[in-house]
Amino acid sequence: MSGTGFLTHPLYLKHDSGPDHPERPARLTSILERLDASGVLSQLKSIRPEAAPLSWIERIHSTEHVARIRELSATGRLVPIAGDTSVSSATYEAATIASGGVLQAIDEVMSERCANAFCAHRPPGHHAETATAMGFCYFNHVAIGARYAQVKYEIERVAIIDWDVHHGNGTQHAFYDDPSVFFFSIHQFPLYPGTGARDERGAGRGVGSTLNSPVSAGVGDEEYTRIFRDELRPALEAFQPELILVSAGFDAHRDDPLGGVNLSEEGYGSLTSAVMTLASDHCRGRLVSVLEGGYDLEATAACVQCHVEVLAGFKV
Repeated sequence: MSGTGFLTHPLYLKHDSGPDHPERPARLTSILERLDASGVLSQLKSIRPEAAPLSWIERIHSTEHVARIRELSATGRLVPIAGDTSVSSATYEAATIASGGVLQAIDEVMSERCANAFCAHRPPGHHAETATAMGFCYFNHVAIGARYAQVKYEIERVAIIDWDVHHGNGTQHAFYDDPSVFFFSIHQFPLYPGTGARDERGAGRGVGSTLNSPVSAGVGDEEYTRIFRDELRPALEAFQPELILVSAGFDAHRDDPLGGVNLSEEGYGSLTSAVMTLASDHCRGRLVSVLEGGYDLEATAACVQCHVEVLAGFKV
């Protein structure tokens, strides 16, 4: 294997969420600048992603939803479609490339060309539902990736671990009745989007394949570590995933303006180590991480550096 894959694209900076919006291009430039200045970026396997074929996006999203985002982008104007979410001229292309990056990262890991991979993209995706863009998200990249891995590589069980401070309602929605995808979310509750209560455990044949671990504002590294040890680990031991995908939001950091959780950079490093151990124990180390939230520029960049350094084995 050839280290950690790192996927990003200059078009991600063209997506425009509107003036003074927290999901802004500087989120990504601050990450890239920090990784470059630290020397970490040069030690990763750089991969330039391409747009995902629509056939894969439409395994999660309706044809009408995909067409709507494409048509609104084609107007060349900033068009509000939800209270906090607008479509710009670059949104459709950026979102399709972000989904494509996750597919390529999965290819790299499944083919053992990379040990693991991190997708540094925008817009994020975990709030996007089948026919709904919301929460700064248009296409659910990690959900598209899970289904892609199952179909292309004929693996039966994929686990998605979502540690964004906001519940990944879109990902839960995609697989709520599907026992082949295990979805775990640790998130502040109550908080946007209002979903993710502990009793949301799946439906039909999927009962038990969703595990929500809501936390209160003010908790920090110790409580997250406990939940990963006492709740997530036993669940994955029972599920036995063949691939782990991470919705890596860094807005649970203590400095983030959109959440109230008190994780540190080192805490995120510890969570990364825990997930890597789970991947090593259960799925030959197969792990792909996908950027979701994180809105304090300095804190997000520092957290991503810790995350990537652990993925790449530079830091334990």
